[in-house]
Amino acid sequence: MIKQQLSQKQQQRLSIAQIQQIKMLELNFLEIENRINQELEENPALEELPPDLPSETDPDEYERRDDRDDSIDNSSFDDYLTDDDIPDYAVNQYYSAGESRKEIPYSELESFREHLLGQLQLKHLSEEKFRIGEYIIGNIDNDGYLRRSSESLSDDLAFQYGLSISVSEIRELVELIQQLDPPGVGAADVRECLLLQLRRKEKTLERELAIDMLEKYFDAFSKKRYDIIIKHMRGTSEEDLRRVIKEITLLNPKPGNSWESNMETKMAQVTPDFIVETSNGELLFSLPEENIPELHVSKEYHEMLKHYAQSSGKETLSGSAKDAITFVKQKIDSAKWFIDAIKQRKITLRQTMLAILEIQRNFFLTGDESDLRPMKLRDVSELCSYDISTVSRVSNSKYVQTNWGIFPLRFFFSEGILNEDGEKVSVREVKTLLKSYIENEDKSKPLTDDALVLQLRQKGYILARRTIAKYREQLNIPVARLRKEIT
Repeated sequence: MIKQQLSQKQQQRLSIAQIQQIKMLELNFLEIENRINQELEENPALEELPPDLPSETDPDEYERRDDRDDSIDNSSFDDYLTDDDIPDYAVNQYYSAGESRKEIPYSELESFREHLLGQLQLKHLSEEKFRIGEYIIGNIDNDGYLRRSSESLSDDLAFQYGLSISVSEIRELVELIQQLDPPGVGAADVRECLLLQLRRKEKTLERELAIDMLEKYFDAFSKKRYDIIIKHMRGTSEEDLRRVIKEITLLNPKPGNSWESNMETKMAQVTPDFIVETSNGELLFSLPEENIPELHVSKEYHEMLKHYAQSSGKETLSGSAKDAITFVKQKIDSAKWFIDAIKQRKITLRQTMLAILEIQRNFFLTGDESDLRPMKLRDVSELCSYDISTVSRVSNSKYVQTNWGIFPLRFFFSEGILNEDGEKVSVREVKTLLKSYIENEDKSKPLTDDALVLQLRQKGYILARRTIAKYREQLNIPVARLRKEIT
């Protein structure tokens, strides 16, 4: 029997304006600059405050934690939070302690896919084939691999765009894309990627042997079963195999990453969102975003609204006049909201970063990773009195420039473990030590996870083998058997 019941349930819903304000926290320095420029273009009631005029903002408001508007944090943003799990990131750039640093500029260098599309345009394809090639390139991942089959790409083009493209046509274009730079791009897997690179090089005995080995014995090669390779590749000695392996190690298994790395060596792509420098044992903190010109509502639009309101009574206003009043008022309200949102964003970024500085003060002073304290989103949230989701948004895709290099903000977050003295130490400290042991191991007899457990125990870190294995995998370090080298 079906029954109908009435029930009351209290739910908290975010307005569109609140959601937009939340999302503005996720933007980095360059993105917020673009967002401001876009708003200035679209809203004539919004203007930049001329630099020679006094600021309308009290500079001290950024330092008064009690004065900030906590309206953002009055709602639960769990539905909008993507992931609280803090990944481990490496430092992108390093500086010596005495090296002078300048704010890193941003360069509008072409992206990896734009680089591929630029080459594809030179192939003089028909418009349809170019569009298909563009779609294929769009499916190439950041490592440079096309991990989807020609069949699935053909199906997608049929379902999504109504294009009937045969599998053979797809394969033909994939082969064309595989001829582009960087070598190895568009491969389906590592084996094909390495083979594509070898086949584009000038032929030598070592390269011919390398191609033969990868084609026939890739599984044994990937597992470092060199005894099997020597047994089946008759006439190949250990010395020959050593030269072949050296040839393969010169190849790039992730051609997409190499493109991004080359871009970084030309000019850093990261513009820091925060700057922290040390002077006489003190930390100096600045927010580059505060150098962006302040915004205000156009005086002209204020006068226009005032004029419309005073010109005649509502009963005598024409339809076009009412529309004009509505338009002007909407633009002024939108400008006011945007100005408030930018101010709130600056306050939130500043207070969150100050909390991180308070927790990780020693690291910012020394640059020594062993000085990093265990820190979670909740620790920062409790210190700056912002919601965890707000802290997560501030920490995402943001970078801080220090005396010791440029770090992603998420670099400073890590879990903690207890050492044998009962002190809480950062997992990152343990990982750094683990990486050091592996880098300095005897490659003919690499350290097993059990051996690493013993090494760390001597330093006072009591960890289970499975924990060591987890940390090793997070560092993208293979098991001991796969680290073994022929000497």
